[in-house]
Amino acid sequence: MEPLRINWGGYMEQDTPLLVLENLSIGYNAVLASGISASIHAGEVIAVLGPSGIGKTTLVRTIAGLVEPIDGRVELLVDKRGGLGYIPQKLGLVRHASVYHNVNLGARASLPVLKGGSDERKKRVNSALSALGIEEKTTEPVRRLSGGQLRRVATARALAQRPSLLLADEFLSELDHNTVDVVIAAVKELLDAGTSIIMVEHHEENVTLLATRVWIIEGEKLYDFSIDEWKSNNSPVQVGLSPGGEEE
Repeated sequence: MEPLRINWGGYMEQDTPLLVLENLSIGYNAVLASGISASIHAGEVIAVLGPSGIGKTTLVRTIAGLVEPIDGRVELLVDKRGGLGYIPQKLGLVRHASVYHNVNLGARASLPVLKGGSDERKKRVNSALSALGIEEKTTEPVRRLSGGQLRRVATARALAQRPSLLLADEFLSELDHNTVDVVIAAVKELLDAGTSIIMVEHHEENVTLLATRVWIIEGEKLYDFSIDEWKSNNSPVQVGLSPGGEEE
């Protein structure tokens, strides 16, 4: 089957999936996982689990269109303007720019620059900054921030964008428990607004806080579980999880 890049959709019926993966093979010079067929609908939070190097980040980057699939099909049925959000592992912030500028990039992704969009963008940015507790850092260059503050900025950017589907690659890593609580509360605002999330995760505790489903990559295959199925069969060592979360 010839690989197919992202298809962007517009209006969707309520039961239409946001993302469809069909017989997908992912990897770079070699296949990391193959035969992946899965989908995600509105309101779902999927945690992607597995040992380091198994293909979790590659899967997310393939969904985002940053890595070409080796085989199979990726179909995104979200609005092309701001419908897909992405928090990469290295956060993707403009380090020489201010906190406000970075968060505003999220709002600009989904709201028009012209035709009266400016006021709504400002409201979204200020609301996101407040939700993440970084409103006093608006003029600060992000290069001066701590790791935890940087993750708050990246989450605020996603909050200001309000995508239909958010891809988040270990966005809760390297956070102390207080910062995790703040970020989780902000993410729940996104969920309340209708966003669905695919999150790469290593810590069992974070999975149980948010996920409704679990995708486990193991032996070059992807296994799809409901959160209850995963809890009843959970084996942290087998799927590469840390039982707690040793935070910096």
